[in-house]
This record gives sequence, C-alpha cells and structure tokens, in this order.
Amino acid sequence: MRLAEYTDYTLRVLMYCAARPQQLVTIGELAQHHGVSKNHLMKIVNDLARQGVLETTRGRGGGLRLLADPARLRVGDVVRAAETDFRLVECFDASVNECLLSPSCRLKQLFDSALRAFLKELDGATLADLAAPAAATPRPGASQPISLRRRSDAAPRKLPPA
Repeated sequence: MRLAEYTDYTLRVLMYCAARPQQLVTIGELAQHHGVSKNHLMKIVNDLARQGVLETTRGRGGGLRLLADPARLRVGDVVRAAETDFRLVECFDASVNECLLSPSCRLKQLFDSALRAFLKELDGATLADLAAPAAATPRPGASQPISLRRRSDAAPRKLPPA
C-alpha cells in the first residue's frame, strides 16, 4: 500500500502546526518548509478547516492554527479521512472485481487483515506522538479520539472500520 502525497502532506501540515501551538502558521511558511506549492497546501488546509481540525484567519497577520488537541487526534483517523482508496487488490471492490480466482482465493483475507493491522498501528499513535516534545504533553480530558470526516473531493469508497 502506498499513501497518497495528499495524506503525507496532510500529516505534515498537522505536525508542523502541533509543534507551534501558540503561533499562527502561514501557507507560505508551510510551502517553503516542505517544498510544496501553496495551491496544493491550500486544498489540504481548506479540507482540514472544514473538518474543524484547523482554524484559519484571512488577511494580513492571518494564518492557521491547530484547533484539535494533538493528544486526541489519532494518525489512523487522519489517514482514513485523507485517503481515497483502500483497495489493496481488485477483489476489495465487488463492483469492479473480475478476478476469476476470487471464489477460492485466500489473498483477500490476508490483505484485509494486513490493512486492518496497518490502520490499528496508526490508531495507536496520535499527532502529539509525532510533534515536537513541547506539543506532546497531553492536555486534561484528552482521552477520547477526535472523529474526522473524509476529504470533501474524495470519491466514495469502502472504509475499513476503526
């Protein structure tokens, strides 16, 4: 499985903001730091703002900051919300499956188990675990994970359960 660049930069935007909890971060700053176009980051930031994870302020002196508690934001939830396709093999999607081996194939079960294990491992880490040590201090009441919605432009797909 390979994560989309969109997911990679979504995580990097969140990590950058989590490491700077008292500061407004600009798109230009993020673009320069990660070597990515501002337009690409704008789409990511807009999606995260719609999900209620980031707060954005327009205009001079504006920027963005993390609204979500990094200790409650599970990496697995971020990946589920950002990725558009978890089909590791054709048979994961019955609407396009034309594999002749499907009725007797055991690979689907193996790949399904592997995907669930991958996501379970990601669910064991929070944004605070990935951010700078100063942001990794859990806040009081930070025991429940935050629920994220899927990307606004993502095509419907079957998500593995959390």
